[in-house]
Amino acid sequence: MRTIANILWHIPFLGFLNALFAFLLGSLLTVLVVTAPIGLGLLQYSKFLMFPFSTKMVPVSETGAARNPLWAAYSTIVMILYLPFGIFAFVVGLMQCIGLAITIVGLPGAYIIAKSLFTYLNPVGKVCVPIA
Repeated sequence: MRTIANILWHIPFLGFLNALFAFLLGSLLTVLVVTAPIGLGLLQYSKFLMFPFSTKMVPVSETGAARNPLWAAYSTIVMILYLPFGIFAFVVGLMQCIGLAITIVGLPGAYIIAKSLFTYLNPVGKVCVPIA
């Protein structure tokens, strides 16, 4: 069932374009080095958008992986600087979600966007994990 839902996300809703945009933006921000925490989060988000019904976005702290304290401090500073852009992306994603939810056909797309709204707000320190 998840495979069919993932296929439907890509074919009528063009989910692969969202994933491609997130991947390209994440790659650019990672190459710029200063914005690497945001770029790495967006790369994980693009992985989520490729298989949205089989994966979910969680904070790194929930995975049990150890984090470098300096990287965590730097990520926090970058996240604070990203916050105005994150709020804008959150509001745009919320409007897109509401627009899709109005129609019955758009409910699966609205579900995916609603599932990832907080990643728009703060992509720093999030990873894509499979649903078990």
